[in-house]
Amino acid sequence: MPMRTPILWSEALLNATSTSKSSESHPTEAPAPEQPLPPRYMHDTYAEILLPFASSPELFERYTNAWGGLRTGMLMEHLDSLAGSISYKHMLGPGVETLGRIRERGFYIVTASVDRLDILAPLSPVRDIRLSGIVIYTGTSSMEVAVKMEALGVSGVEDTLLLGRFSMVCRDARTRKARPVNPLILGSREETALYSMGENAKKRRQSLALHSLSRVPPSSTEAEELHTMYLQYGQDSGLSNYERVWMGETHLEKTMLMFPQERNVHQKVFGGYLMRLAYELGFANASLFTRSHVTFMSLDSISFAKPVPIGSILRLTSQVLHTTPPGELPGVVVHFKSNVLAIRS
Repeated sequence: MPMRTPILWSEALLNATSTSKSSESHPTEAPAPEQPLPPRYMHDTYAEILLPFASSPELFERYTNAWGGLRTGMLMEHLDSLAGSISYKHMLGPGVETLGRIRERGFYIVTASVDRLDILAPLSPVRDIRLSGIVIYTGTSSMEVAVKMEALGVSGVEDTLLLGRFSMVCRDARTRKARPVNPLILGSREETALYSMGENAKKRRQSLALHSLSRVPPSSTEAEELHTMYLQYGQDSGLSNYERVWMGETHLEKTMLMFPQERNVHQKVFGGYLMRLAYELGFANASLFTRSHVTFMSLDSISFAKPVPIGSILRLTSQVLHTTPPGELPGVVVHFKSNVLAIRS
């Protein structure tokens, strides 16, 4: 079930104009009472994508990086698309293979956040790759999707390369408000364990949001840790034998115009494409900072606060926030943020 829209951009513009005029002349009617949604079996939401890099030189050429490996950002883009396809499969049922028009379906699904992506093994040597995923938890209007990337060897041996979780939310196509999703049926101990993992991830995300700096000031423990860090790293003593760089000097920025070729099924910029842009900027920043080739290990979280309109200007910024102390395994933590500037004609 593709997450890229088959509708021409010219047709999408005409539909948007006619819809706007229709809504002005005909006020939106109150929605009909919602019927209980049928529950879905967890195993029915499973889906996979096979990328035969080892057996298809033409496909590998499209994904190869400068060092002969695979472009991780493009694989992230596929994972986001897969998570969206799985979410639609859960809502529409396992027998539906095409999405159709969003307005006719009455709902659409967007990526709210990427909870975690962890690289468990090197992507090289290049082998055939299988991306798979499944809905592991459903809330009122949200779904937790677990994804996995595996390498398929010639002998049939499978190596798990990456594990991750996506948080997806369902929206009403007319009101843009939250829309209920189908509940899950659990059929085994493994599915119950996966459900608990998804539920705990959602609770942890909600707890972090309640204690974020945008809501509450630092606690006394956090303030003490900040002061200790200042005494240790903010003075001229203690690390005189090591090169130091001011955090403000690690700022790296990229500004881009968003074109319709990168749109999703509801005519906004595809979230996986934004993930790829953020990853590649972060990778470039880490490489400039270390003056060497770096290896991606994990993605802590990405939150999509608002949709990015087609035709807007996207400003991506990144900054190195943390490095491991001298004597430990070298590591760099890079933060990135995107801001949208809408162009009015």
